[in-house]
Amino acid sequence: MKDFHCCATCQHFKVEKTTGGAKYFCSRLGYETKTHYKFNCWSPKENVAKLMNKGISKNNNGSGMFNNSDDEKNA
Repeated sequence: MKDFHCCATCQHFKVEKTTGGAKYFCSRLGYETKTHYKFNCWSPKENVAKLMNKGISKNNNGSGMFNNSDDEKNA
């Protein structure tokens, strides 16, 4: 999960384009954020959840990219 968990991969992450540049905010929390921030209320986008599940199932076969002990520390 550590490779995926950040605001930019959350279903509540929104981008608002302005003349001064892009603003990033959380529609759930209602305030500005940054792409790399992490909050406990994170809900992954559907495509991210699929990638996570794919990686977890590969890890159970010994060839995945996740380390379960790291995931448990960050949960």
